[in-house]
Amino acid sequence: MTPNPYDDDGGPRALQSSLDAVSRNLGMKDSQGLGRLFAHWEELVGAGIASHVQPVRLDREVLVVAVDHPAWATQVRQLGDDLLDRVAEEAGVARPRRVEIRVRR
Repeated sequence: MTPNPYDDDGGPRALQSSLDAVSRNLGMKDSQGLGRLFAHWEELVGAGIASHVQPVRLDREVLVVAVDHPAWATQVRQLGDDLLDRVAEEAGVARPRRVEIRVRR
C-alpha cells in the first residue's frame, strides 16, 4: 500500500509526515529509525564489534551486515537474536526476523 501524499483535506502533506508514513510501512516507529541504527551502531553493539561489523541495510525481514573477516560472521551468528533484539529496541524499529551476513575483504 502506497502512503497518501496528501493531507485529508487534499492539500500536500508535509515531507516529514510522508517519511514517517513510509517508515511505519517498513516497520519503524518513525523516519528516524534507520538514522538511529546507523548513527548509533557502535553504541548498540560495542566498539569491538563495530570496528569489524557494519550495518548495510534494514527492512522488516532482514538486517544485513558486512563483516571484514569470516570469523566475525561466526560471531554475528552467535549474537543472533540478542543483536536483533537490541536493534529493534534501540533503533525503534520492528524486530527483523533474521540477520544476513556479507563478508567483505
